[in-house]
Amino acid sequence: MKWFSEDMPKYVQAKEYIDTAIVPLQQFHLTDEVNLEKDAFQREVLSIYANEIEKELSGRILLTPTYHYLKEENMNMENEVERLNEWITHLQTQPFKHIFVMTFDNGWKKNERNLAGELLWLPGIKKGNIHSEETIHVIKSQVEQISELIRSYW
Repeated sequence: MKWFSEDMPKYVQAKEYIDTAIVPLQQFHLTDEVNLEKDAFQREVLSIYANEIEKELSGRILLTPTYHYLKEENMNMENEVERLNEWITHLQTQPFKHIFVMTFDNGWKKNERNLAGELLWLPGIKKGNIHSEETIHVIKSQVEQISELIRSYW
């Protein structure tokens, strides 16, 4: 289920069966003009991944709103980890047994052990046509692998 108004009544009814949450992590900035297009493309691709995984594992997963953070050169990752862990702690009280955070940003990989949830780091597709056969094939293949990984936690 997704964080949409039409899915929330279904979520409330089936809450006891929905034990997994996925939190997409997305950096945001407008200062690095060289990477704006790449970052916007990755946001679109991350959204596709999240939606496809939710569709694949429907009935057990709640796809939360995207967690946005400012990507700055001197970013204090400890503060972001703390903020994200507050989200995760809140989700654990609902109670979600499994919480996955999903991102293209390898900076999170360096802080994985400090996260209260499981990190799904995806190698980013830098740019391209989001509707090309090649991009669709890569996404489908990785969605299958990620879905299997999530199932292994169940």
